[in-house]
Amino acid sequence: MSLAPIVLFVYNRPWHTKQTIEALLKNTLASESELVIYSDAAKNETAEQAVKEVRKYIHSINDFKTITVVERDKNMGLADSIIDGVTSIVKRYGKVIVLEDDLVTSPYFLKFMNDALVAYQSEEKVFTVSGYSGLKIPFEDERSLYLSHISSSWGWGTWSKEWNTIEWDKGFYFEILRNKKLLKGFEAKIGNNRIRMLKKQTQGKINSWAIRRLFNQLIQDKMTVFPRLSYVRNIGHDGSGVHCGVDTSFDIALNTAITNMELVHESELINKLVYVDNHDRFFERMLSTFNRLCSRLCDIFVR
Repeated sequence: MSLAPIVLFVYNRPWHTKQTIEALLKNTLASESELVIYSDAAKNETAEQAVKEVRKYIHSINDFKTITVVERDKNMGLADSIIDGVTSIVKRYGKVIVLEDDLVTSPYFLKFMNDALVAYQSEEKVFTVSGYSGLKIPFEDERSLYLSHISSSWGWGTWSKEWNTIEWDKGFYFEILRNKKLLKGFEAKIGNNRIRMLKKQTQGKINSWAIRRLFNQLIQDKMTVFPRLSYVRNIGHDGSGVHCGVDTSFDIALNTAITNMELVHESELINKLVYVDNHDRFFERMLSTFNRLCSRLCDIFVR
């Protein structure tokens, strides 16, 4: 199969970027994968030196099939950079795997993501695939996956046919927020925290690409495929991130075990999908805990 390109978004964190790349290079499919790195420009003078260090490092990277570096000549911010970068890549390749500069992956992350992108490319119910999972569910089969209405921005993949359906203009979300019946149905699926975030998006208080993607997914009644065990760990909750304070409530063990990740036939695999209705409540509890600890939003949906 043709492998999905990896798109990595970096800014001003040299140490985190290096950890992300070094972990990615240990992936079994790294040498066969194309890597595209988008480097955002410094927002102010304070960030300039760190941005230069990041750019010097990413130009030294080797051992992927190809490496393309796109240096922004002005600061776009994470949301606009991701929207622009992912749109460009899926237009060319039809699918994509997306990472940010604070994500450490398992050596089997790329295999899982590529296999899942092939297995579910024709499944109408699936909008995205996530490499991250915060749940520990005692499935009998280690290949088991689960579905959730929630989406994740911590190592994810999708196809052009899904990404291109997303409406980015805020006017679209005003209509959603006016529909009380629709919001009530969404609240039953995802809780009210994300609805509050959508309101902040329309008010210009936050600029989140992920909250917009989530509500497009909900409008279409589609879901995210999650792995039973997480192939991604976030190392950015140390106060270094654009949206982040210090927090440990999202810490999770990274699955580095050598497991049988070979996917079974698509029809059988789809039958193995399990919808976990407590997944949303799990994230709701984590977000509530985090919001008490941090005055600024910093979670997997506000990226």
